[in-house]
Amino acid sequence: MTTTVVVADPRLGPLLPAAALPALRTAEAVYAGPDLPDEFVTALGLSRAPEPLPDNVVLVVGHASAVPPDSAIIRTPAPSGAELLEAVAVMDRLRSPGGCPWDADQTHDSLRQYLIEETYELLEAIEDDDRTALREELGDVLLQVLFHARLENEHESPFGIDEVAADLVAKLVHRHPHVFDKATDDDLTTLEHRWEEQKRLEKQRESSVDGVALGQPALNLAAKLVSRTQRAGLPSDLYPKDPLFATAATEKLAGGEPEGDLRTVARRFGTDVREAERAARAAGIDPVRMDAETWRKFWPRH
Repeated sequence: MTTTVVVADPRLGPLLPAAALPALRTAEAVYAGPDLPDEFVTALGLSRAPEPLPDNVVLVVGHASAVPPDSAIIRTPAPSGAELLEAVAVMDRLRSPGGCPWDADQTHDSLRQYLIEETYELLEAIEDDDRTALREELGDVLLQVLFHARLENEHESPFGIDEVAADLVAKLVHRHPHVFDKATDDDLTTLEHRWEEQKRLEKQRESSVDGVALGQPALNLAAKLVSRTQRAGLPSDLYPKDPLFATAATEKLAGGEPEGDLRTVARRFGTDVREAERAARAAGIDPVRMDAETWRKFWPRH
């Protein structure tokens, strides 16, 4: 028996690979395997395979596990990002009737706390250089994007993940003419200025600080305001005289990132506290009862 098996990728819909065309042209018949979804069978205009399978036919299946022995196999090459289609399908199922009651009950507002938590967990994985955690946390942040896009699909004037992705593609292409339009030898500073100018024109901003997210942490907010106004030519003596703002401004103007730098210091401090407490405990001292001198005795030396 000569059987050519084409393994269709369910994530890509009822599509067959170009590599299968020669076999399809010369086959006596093309049949659908038992595991191929009904909608695929209908879209491809196939009928189910008979038993026993005739010679010189093509069998289209949904999974490699359905391949008969000694068959020639042609697979559908999955493009990068194919698993995102599966993620969208899973999110749709969770949110649809018969899905998960908890997922069905969520709103943009109820999901805000999870977006914040997952973002900070991703930030922590980056700070720890923990690539295993980074992979997981990137998925958790992606879930938030998929969830919010799926919620919008249910509105009277809906948009979904495709519109979100299409807008992102258009934005990236428009803001990178040096990549997608013509070659340029502009330096990084020039490219950054062009990026900001493109954003200003796109969003029709009237102020240099329009579009700065006011809900971000205070140090980030101060640093972003300093960055925007510095590009606009505001003299530094006009910055607020508040000591905390002045510290953030000085750090940003020096090329630092106040929020990230302070987080590094704060996390190192927390680690030092734990090390001192462990050392005291190992010496038979209850950390709760330590006085100033005892703290200094067990404080880590770097």
